[in-house]
Amino acid sequence: MNWRRLFSRHPGAPLTSELRARIRASFDEASRNEEHFPSTIDPRIYHLKVIREHLGGFAGKRVLDAGCGKGRFARVFREQEPAANIWGTDLSVEMLRFVPEGIHRVAGSLTELPFADGSFDGAYATESLEHAVEIEKAVAELCRVVRPGGRIAVIDKNAEQWGRLQTPEWERWFTPKELERMLARHCRRVSSRFLSYWEDVPPDGLFVAWLAEK
Repeated sequence: MNWRRLFSRHPGAPLTSELRARIRASFDEASRNEEHFPSTIDPRIYHLKVIREHLGGFAGKRVLDAGCGKGRFARVFREQEPAANIWGTDLSVEMLRFVPEGIHRVAGSLTELPFADGSFDGAYATESLEHAVEIEKAVAELCRVVRPGGRIAVIDKNAEQWGRLQTPEWERWFTPKELERMLARHCRRVSSRFLSYWEDVPPDGLFVAWLAEK
């Protein structure tokens, strides 16, 4: 599949106020769909383990869930480590209503995170960066709010598998090397790996974990 040709339809598309409003409205509506946008997730899913191990656990750390949706990942992390100081941010206020108590909730865009430089010890973004539209700006923001020495994990879909799923017109996937290069502009160590939802199931190439240290 010629994923480069497919992506040429929206290279570097600007996040206009109109498009941002449409994306927000889409997720506000999706918040009512618990089947496809659940508020919790199976704690055995391998994505959780990869993030937690890369960030070195959550105890005593201030961690950002960027584009948290209903907070399904944050919910599990806090259940695993009740003293965790987790902050969730999302464009959709309706999604944030489902984030459980004990997790800080702040409405905001991935391209304009409402936090000061170096606010967090670590950050993760799970299947949210693909909706940011201005991807490089969102990556820069994610790195900006993490302190030097802090760690960042991004889990999203591989552009080389584009077409496997139905997507909204603004969604963008990335190749492993493409996002590695973006992260490397702000971080001293960057790597990527394919992963599956389950640790004992071989990856099929759809999901990639990008792991960085600022």
